[in-house]
Amino acid sequence: MRLGLNLRYLGHPGAAAPPRESARYVREAERLGFSVAWTAEVFSSDSVSLLGWLAAQTSRIELGTAAMQIPARSPAMTAMTAATLDLLSEGRFRLGLGVSGPQVAEGWHGARFDKPLARTREYVDIVRMALQRKAVAYDGEHYRLPLPAGPGKALQLGMRPRRRHVPLYLAAVGPANTRLAGEIADGWLCVFFQPEFGHESMTHLRTGAARTRGDLQGFDVVAAVPVAAGGDLTQCADRVRTFTTHYVGGMGSRRHNFYHQLMARTGFPQEADQVQQLYLAGRLRAATEAMPEEFLDRTALLGSADRIADRLQAYAEAGVTTLSAMIFPDHAEQGIATLRTLAKALDKAGVGD
Repeated sequence: MRLGLNLRYLGHPGAAAPPRESARYVREAERLGFSVAWTAEVFSSDSVSLLGWLAAQTSRIELGTAAMQIPARSPAMTAMTAATLDLLSEGRFRLGLGVSGPQVAEGWHGARFDKPLARTREYVDIVRMALQRKAVAYDGEHYRLPLPAGPGKALQLGMRPRRRHVPLYLAAVGPANTRLAGEIADGWLCVFFQPEFGHESMTHLRTGAARTRGDLQGFDVVAAVPVAAGGDLTQCADRVRTFTTHYVGGMGSRRHNFYHQLMARTGFPQEADQVQQLYLAGRLRAATEAMPEEFLDRTALLGSADRIADRLQAYAEAGVTTLSAMIFPDHAEQGIATLRTLAKALDKAGVGD
């Protein structure tokens, strides 16, 4: 199992470090031997700009998007961006894609959130076609290129990509989307992964893989995991509590919140409902207090280096191949210390590549 680092959004109060601190974390992760650093986007900072900036300040660590939003860009624009970032990073780019959710897709990007699986399948087809420098002609249900009865023609990517196959990952939470990742992607980006339920996720991935590649050989299972190191377990849990509550309570609508559904189907249905109801009622403090510490402990790395090492073993045994840390430091030195603790814990666990 390898280590990664997940950076959160810039410019959102309490959500992430300032840009220079983020760059410092990535450089330290590179020094420690982390395999990859990922950037994110929802409706704050975008994932691409920060990644290009980081490419200029690093030389070995791979750089990926976790994830670029499918509703935000045409598939051709995504292929252009992927080819450019791969060139700028000298072949270190990983393309992570995600459908986001109905609130963001329809409220922010003005794109319908209907049939997300079919849209994703067509989108990936076109991105790969463009990166292979084929003339892009596509007649799908959701994407038609060129548009019929118009002046457009099938075009070929104007630059020569450094690699014709940029590793492509899908961010997925629900079972059907997870199966799709196993079928058409090179890796799966997940969050709130519980080793205790890992067999279910791996079954979905294997089912998808059986439709195309046959098995999961070489497939990258990437779990983004909150990390809070320290001697007091409750204090560590409190450092990741607000983050988890925001996703379970408010990342989506009452009907479509994939993180709420994930918490519910992995042993906490009543608690998930309570957190969501309080959050949507505007009672954010009560919602945060209602988030059970047991769920936080299952979905994060909390406590001492020895305790984190034990959990790293569980993640590796559950099938995770890249564990990407999300850190919540009060200051830069604490963030650096957390990365170093995680690297030491991986050595202690004996599950590193």
